[in-house]
Amino acid sequence: MSSSAGFGASGRSGAGVGAYDGFDRTSIDRSGQAEAFDAIGDRYDEAFPHKEGQIAGAAWLADQLPPGSRVLDVGCGTGLPTARQLTDAGHKVVGVDLSSSMLKLCRDNVPESECRKLDVADLESSGLGPFDGAVAFFSLLMLPRPEIPFALRALRSRLRAEGPLVLGMVEADVNDFAIPFLGNTIRVSGYLRDELRGVVQDAGFDVVGEDARAYAPASTDVPPEIQLFLQCRRRP
Repeated sequence: MSSSAGFGASGRSGAGVGAYDGFDRTSIDRSGQAEAFDAIGDRYDEAFPHKEGQIAGAAWLADQLPPGSRVLDVGCGTGLPTARQLTDAGHKVVGVDLSSSMLKLCRDNVPESECRKLDVADLESSGLGPFDGAVAFFSLLMLPRPEIPFALRALRSRLRAEGPLVLGMVEADVNDFAIPFLGNTIRVSGYLRDELRGVVQDAGFDVVGEDARAYAPASTDVPPEIQLFLQCRRRP
């Protein structure tokens, strides 16, 4: 898992058709999600010390872009390894998260990055963007399933041209399912890989690569999981 994608969303996209138009914002309930990561703090990196799939995904994205590109990191967490990795590759990273503790850690770990407390549902009204590329590692799984397609469209709206996106999810057929997580409880959603691919494509992305990895966190209360990484490009 990574840090939270949203909490208490209230903003609305600007003029024209917005990515969240048609979604019932009164149904948004982030209660407890960001607070769990506030409580976890730097124990997150201790519990998830090996992130080879995430590192490979960020390396792919970094290679797609010229140095100095603006990259959005959705659910940036502690900034390790992704924001640090992308910054070291010469890119300008804007990290968004809803956990104040995670954002402080990200600022400490990657002082060159710009960190903002922001709900993914408010991306369009935030004034952030456009971006040349984006990553969302295990942040969209913090949303209920009905919202994930809207969040993907919001990400698409922030990307230029055929900008690349790397998406990390856990393969699971669940919706807003409560699980124990490092002494806290969070709610997660997921898809089986064929359905996830379809959801991403329907949101306006072409899937150009895929990686699946078994992962066992260094924690006794979290079961092993299959992590899915999709390399995508915004469809113009």
